[in-house]
This record gives sequence, structure tokens and C-alpha cells, in this order.
Amino acid sequence: MTAAQLSSGKGHKDENFPVASILIARRHRPAIMAFYRFARASDDIADNAAATPTAKLALLEDMRLNLMGEASDAKEGVELRKVLAERGLSNEHALDLLTAFRQDVTKLRYANWNELLDYCRYSAMPVGRFVLDVHGEGRSIWPANDALCAALQIINHLQDCAKDYRQLDRVYLPMDLLDRAGVSTLALAKDKSSLALRGVIAELARRTQELLHTARPFARQIRDRRLALEVNVIQTLAEDLAQRLLSHDPLCERVHHTRGEMPALLFRSLREFASARLRPKTAVTDSVTGP
Repeated sequence: MTAAQLSSGKGHKDENFPVASILIARRHRPAIMAFYRFARASDDIADNAAATPTAKLALLEDMRLNLMGEASDAKEGVELRKVLAERGLSNEHALDLLTAFRQDVTKLRYANWNELLDYCRYSAMPVGRFVLDVHGEGRSIWPANDALCAALQIINHLQDCAKDYRQLDRVYLPMDLLDRAGVSTLALAKDKSSLALRGVIAELARRTQELLHTARPFARQIRDRRLALEVNVIQTLAEDLAQRLLSHDPLCERVHHTRGEMPALLFRSLREFASARLRPKTAVTDSVTGP
């Protein structure tokens, strides 16, 4: 079994949020796309419903070996390794992602919000950190990046909560919130959320909105204007989806943006970005995950 055999066929245009869009300077897009292809291939391994945990872990280890230069049979690992060497970038963010994907194979439940955020530390935050490194941005703005990336990850978890449970028996909704509401994970197999489950999803959406509030100054802290604009677009899309999750049931309703909705959201983001650039920058000093 190979990583290619477990490919979902999903590409960067199928993601919830922009990946190396035309807003990003052309010289930076190849590195970001190499990182994306490595992440997508590894994610497909971890999320494959047919492969055994043993097979998944072996393939993820092979991805690591390719990244480290100890093997050359996984094209995504080889490609990213070459890009990192050419640009003098660290492999730490890619290794962090592999930690998250291994955890996806072995950990199916999360006890509380802090455990979920710790997962996001490896599954989501490294993506934004890598993009910042590609652009030569400083680490002082990582806290705002981390808040935004964690929010994006949790939005995805809420959107896909039924599919994750039904296909993989994986539940990212914290167990303490489910227990407090008297909700069994079996509720995720239903065609419609109970009022209690809707309450849990709404509570997580509100906590995600708090993360997005922390991330609000992020775009204004980025020196590269094109990256700053893309981050602002992502922030706008995430805020809209988090609000939608307060009133929509992901078990029976679509909680994604349609193409028809995008022009208005992009215009709103552009207008907010132009306005925000005229205001003084705001520092963010506290990390989402603590010291």
C-alpha cells in the first residue's frame, strides 16, 4: 500500500479557505503548494477509512523519512524537502503536522477544549507559521496566527462532525461538553442534531469566535501586503462560518460557502482591510496555547 493509493483526490481548490491564491506573490506560491501537497497526502493517509491503523502509521513514517532525506519513494516528501533546502527553511512545521496526523490515527476522542487546542497546535498552527516563514515574517506575530489557524481547524471539525464520526469513529467535540449536555456520541449518527447537541456545537462556535477575536489584528501585523490581504480574506470567511454554525445544523444543513456568496464576502474583506490599514497596529502578546 502506498500514499498514492489512499489519495482522496482533493486539491487546494476544494479547501474551505484559500491556499496560495493569486493574492500571494508568485515567487512564494511554489513553496506553499509543496507544503500543501505534503499536508494533503499525509492527511489523506490518516483519514482513509479502509486502511488499518498499522498501515497508516507506517505510511506516515515513510513520509517523515522522505522529508528527512532518509527515503525517496514519496514524491510529496521529496518535493517539500527540496523546497525547504532551496529556501533555507526548517522542516519543523511539516514534522509538527505529522505529529497531528499520527494522533488522528491513534486518538479518537478529546477530553476538553484544552486538549482540542493542543491538537490544533500540531494540526493547524504550523500551516500558518510555515507561510509566515516563507514570507520572512517574524515570530512575534505567531500568537495571532495560532488563534486564526485554531479557529479554522475547529470550524472544519464542526462542519464535518457527522462525517468524522460515521466514517472514522473520530470525535473532536470535547467529551466534557457532550457529557455536561447529556449527549452521547451516537447522536452524531442521527439525521438531525438534538437540541442538546446543537447547544454543544453553538458553544464551540462561540469559543471559536473568541479565537477569531484574538486573531482580528493579525492581518495588520503582517508586513507583506499581499499576504496580509489573503489573511484578512480568510479571517472574514472564518467569521462568517463561525456565525453560521450558531444557527445551522451541520448534521443536516450545508455550513459551507457557495460560489455565489464569495463576491460579497471578498468585497467586505477588501473594504475592512483598507479601513484597518489606516488604524494603528495592535499587538497580540498572549499565545492561544499558553507559554
